[in-house]
Amino acid sequence: MSGIYIHIPFCKQACHYCDFHFSTSMKKKDEMVLALAKEIGMRKNEFKEEIVETIYFGGGTPSVLSNDEINFLISEVYKNYKVVENPEITLEANPDDLSSGRILELSKSPINRLSIGIQSFYEEDLKMMNRAHNSAEAKKCLEETTKYFDNISLDLIYGIPGMSDEMWKQNIQTALDFGIPHISSYALTVEPKTALSKLIQTGKVAEPQDEVASNHFMILVEMLQKNGFIHYELSNFGKENYFSKNNSAYWLGKKYIGIGPSAHSYDGEKRGWNIANNSLYLKAIQNDELPIESEVLTVSDRYNEYIMTGLRTIWGVSLDRIEKEFGSEYLNYLLEQSQKFLNDNLLSIENNILKPTPKGKFLTDGIASDLFYLNLDE
Repeated sequence: MSGIYIHIPFCKQACHYCDFHFSTSMKKKDEMVLALAKEIGMRKNEFKEEIVETIYFGGGTPSVLSNDEINFLISEVYKNYKVVENPEITLEANPDDLSSGRILELSKSPINRLSIGIQSFYEEDLKMMNRAHNSAEAKKCLEETTKYFDNISLDLIYGIPGMSDEMWKQNIQTALDFGIPHISSYALTVEPKTALSKLIQTGKVAEPQDEVASNHFMILVEMLQKNGFIHYELSNFGKENYFSKNNSAYWLGKKYIGIGPSAHSYDGEKRGWNIANNSLYLKAIQNDELPIESEVLTVSDRYNEYIMTGLRTIWGVSLDRIEKEFGSEYLNYLLEQSQKFLNDNLLSIENNILKPTPKGKFLTDGIASDLFYLNLDE
């Protein structure tokens, strides 16, 4: 089973914390939709044997596309690939794009899962992040979407400067009150060259504090687990049968094709990425060229990826798989490097599976990088 990711590189306005690839000019939107459709067809031979289980519209803000444009791109996938009978088809959307009429339209389309970028229910947070919606729109949009969609995920950001523990609890509680079955939640991070980075440098916004983020993370885990959510990946919580199939495929190392500017692809052996420039992407596709760069992953690259993704998920890192796929040299190295984290109760081994403990979860990415093997086979 495999997935197709379609990157829609447009946003109405730039969020202060975002460093993804997008444009706020919609001038080339029609041209871009045609180019995306063409790339879908150009790459069909990459999935000769594969069956598509998920189609994911990410971005950018995919909800800036009209329903006709979304349906057109979905039909191009069906035309060129084998698709399972009931695929998970996700649309990332912002509350300001989800009017009652639009939600009704989407409910009649093949889209069967919405991922809504709420981020916070507090006006001051939304203003600081330069989100295009306000708090009232966030709540109204959830009232409406829950009438027509069962499979909804929403994004929340924690560790925002000035957000107290009580405010954070209220944000989570508001999401729970709407009966949302999946929540993705991330710490506010300051990426270089973003507006947020400049606002912090000039003293207009306080710098996010690790201690606050760590505390918010613990509150999040506790509240969601009490409410029947499974913490299946470091930043993702889902009720039974509501895990994101698209994201789970990525963490489990399944194949996927990324369509559109800056989109990434993976076929089990090599990773590819499209050029992150709308004009150059359009020009290449119009000239029947694929604007892709790729690298073949070495054994240690694949080992490192498995460590990173495995530790972030409930499936952990299988020591049997490490030995079988990478050999005893890698297994011995992993056990050696893990020892200090096992001693400090940050990692545990059960049934030959290496996993972070509750105490180690927030530190997962740092722990994983200490377990990486550098240039063993180069």
